[in-house]
Amino acid sequence: QVQFVESGGGSVQPGGSLRLSCAASGFTFSVYAMSWFRQAPGKERELVGTITTANVGTNYADSVKGRFTISRDNAKKMVYLQMNNLQPADTAVYYCNRQVIRASWGQGTQVTVSS
Repeated sequence: QVQFVESGGGSVQPGGSLRLSCAASGFTFSVYAMSWFRQAPGKERELVGTITTANVGTNYADSVKGRFTISRDNAKKMVYLQMNNLQPADTAVYYCNRQVIRASWGQGTQVTVSS
């Protein structure tokens, strides 16, 4: 079964950084583009960014562009989200999933940015 386990979240002050990790299993990881999503309280889940299968291209939501960086390690079946200059608006539960054929969502990892 396809499974995603997100980790690395926590509480930081504005301007701080976090690196999230997503461990994927149950499918051929290398042939799927992977995405990070987030969901803030009372809001719809939104796409944060996507990385291609070969780790040669990425795209990001305008709200995080220039601050967040997605990377992947196909050998380890891992995808990462480096988040810099975090702001209170980034507070959300962060999830990873396949970009196209979405599987069941994992538990996500909480990111809280506050003073």
